[in-house]
Order: sequence, then structure tokens, then C-alpha cells
Amino acid sequence: MADNTIKVTLTKSTIGRLRNHKACVAGLGLRKIHQTVEVIDTPANRGMINKIAYMLDIKE
Repeated sequence: MADNTIKVTLTKSTIGRLRNHKACVAGLGLRKIHQTVEVIDTPANRGMINKIAYMLDIKE
């Protein structure tokens, strides 16, 4: 992929989390724990990543 992507891995469960946090996980394309996706580095994606950073492992 392009140079401006971020690898994001879901490390914690979404069970019992806030609805907005679950929506951010889904918006990033994550479904299962330990799933890794590459997302384009945009302000919208950065905002979602920052909101749920406690549930993610982030590699730039």
C-alpha cells in the first residue's frame, strides 16, 4: 500500500464498551481481537484511532 497508512491491531474486546467506541472499531474495519488492518492516514481515521487508543496496537 501507500506510504501514508497506519497498521492498527485490535487488542481488547469491544464487549461492554461505549457505543461510540464500538462504532470507531467498526469504522476502522476491525471485527475480531488480534485482527490487523491498514488504514489511510487521514484526520478522520486519526480521530477514531485516538478515541480508542486504549484498545489498539498502532504501528506507523
